Amino acid sequence: MGWLKLVPMALIAAQAGTLRGAEDLATDVQRTGTVFSARARATVDAPAAVAWKVLTDYDGLPRFIPGLTESRVLARDANRVLVEQKGEARFLIFSYPIEVRFEVRESPFEWVTSRGIAGNLRRMSGRYDLQTVGSRLQLRYTGEFEPDFDLPPLIGALALRTMVEEQFTAMVDEIERRAAQAR
Repeated sequence: MGWLKLVPMALIAAQAGTLRGAEDLATDVQRTGTVFSARARATVDAPAAVAWKVLTDYDGLPRFIPGLTESRVLARDANRVLVEQKGEARFLIFSYPIEVRFEVRESPFEWVTSRGIAGNLRRMSGRYDLQTVGSRLQLRYTGEFEPDFDLPPLIGALALRTMVEEQFTAMVDEIERRAAQAR
């Protein structure tokens, strides 16, 4: 759930709505006023246990999520985790530092939800759902973001769409990389 450094090629992908990688990988971001709603999905060739390890590798996220410079677990209690993340959202000439503290809830091998409780976002929440379908895994993400800074109307939606695509693709790529390594 990090913020990403955006690259020009991602602009083309943002218009298309789908990217390379896993089967049926797709993302969508809609803006309503100051709130952005995001959805992403992919079907991957990986067991739920591998995907779970990637999704909950909070301290390791900066190794594979572009733009995320820091992610650390502050506290853990049963199925609740307190995570702090820092990074930067970049788009064209715009750059925004991001600092967020999340309360994360986990249901092993089923879902992970997060809710921003501190930082420089008015609101941020997300949910990853895992569902095994035959020998494949369906990964779904939904989230809402409300920045505490102004994003230009046209640029804002494109910037967030690109960020979500980059972030979700990086997560899927890491799941597939670890699954291949385990085989």
